[in-house]
Amino acid sequence: MDFITSTAILPLLFGCLGVFGLFRLLQWVRGKAYLRNAVVVITGATSGLGKECAKVFYAAGAKLVLCGRNGGALEELIRELTASHATKVQTHKPYLVTFDLTDPGAVVAAAAEILQCFGYVDILVNNAGISYRGTIMDTTVDVDKRVMETNYFGPVALTKALLPSMIKRRQGHIVAISSIQGKISIPFRSAYAASKHATQAFFDCLRAEMEQYEIEVTVISPGYIHTNLSVNAITADGSRYGVMDTTTAQGRSPVEVAHDVLAAVGKKKKDVILADLLPSLAIYLRTLAPGLFFSLMASRARKERKSKNC
Repeated sequence: MDFITSTAILPLLFGCLGVFGLFRLLQWVRGKAYLRNAVVVITGATSGLGKECAKVFYAAGAKLVLCGRNGGALEELIRELTASHATKVQTHKPYLVTFDLTDPGAVVAAAAEILQCFGYVDILVNNAGISYRGTIMDTTVDVDKRVMETNYFGPVALTKALLPSMIKRRQGHIVAISSIQGKISIPFRSAYAASKHATQAFFDCLRAEMEQYEIEVTVISPGYIHTNLSVNAITADGSRYGVMDTTTAQGRSPVEVAHDVLAAVGKKKKDVILADLLPSLAIYLRTLAPGLFFSLMASRARKERKSKNC
């Protein structure tokens, strides 16, 4: 009986594995086709995750429009991309659009310039952002506003400016690079966490409203990434933080995260968490055992405050 059972189960098991493997292969092929020749706009493309996203989308054959405040850095990136021959697909010379995401007038003008590059946009990657370190009591409201302007109002304004063209074509994909801190909040990151919570909420609403137009919305929430985000963070008085946090230094490579972003966009995923086990578990802990989560965050605040006073 055991022999008969095993001989019946093994072919079924291998068959299931074969079907699963075929499904994954089809997903991979569809993702590649989806990205090839797609017009992709990336904000904050001059450094960190944005720069690495530019590299992987370029290598995938996308038609890039790279955005940022530093025109010289964008030009250097374009030279770096076009000089690379490490791809087998046809590539396209990127365009650049220089503007300040915190300036509403500049965002509207930039959106018009972006649409002039190829006539339309397939994928918008809202990546630009700024981090923050400080206590709530010491932080001026102007600093709170500055973080919100960069991380929330800027991406929202650019998205709204480009949406009509997507709706008209009934085609498009909006990507928001949020953060694990858009799911949970940790001490001394209030302005940053608030901006990312707002980002998560806005793009969740957008996803539901855009379904009728067949426009995709993806929110990606990475954990710590080894970039200069903490170094360039602003403090309670608006000055530059200038320190590479230990958690940031030990974070994932932006190259790895960029490949994960590419895969998530290619698969049209709706909500993606790119974090280690503990931050991912913290999200569930916040929902299932909020009292314990709050106690852990209070303990973290005490430890961090004590370490700064030493």
